[in-house]
Amino acid sequence: MGPLERITQRPDVMGGKACIRGMRVTVGMVVGQVGAGHSVDDILTDYPYLEREDILQALRYAAWRADEREVELVGV
Repeated sequence: MGPLERITQRPDVMGGKACIRGMRVTVGMVVGQVGAGHSVDDILTDYPYLEREDILQALRYAAWRADEREVELVGV
């Protein structure tokens, strides 16, 4: 995985959650939009200050975070 220079975490922005380029747009919000069925183009239309690479890095970051922990799935 390449560097995630667009993902920032600062205690004074969104309580230290992973954000896009220091903005008040969290990785969780971006991933949630994708999970809800919105395309990258939909997200870029809704959030014109984001760039395609912002969304791709948010997804790579979320995948990396999900892979580093064991999660017990209930009811599976």
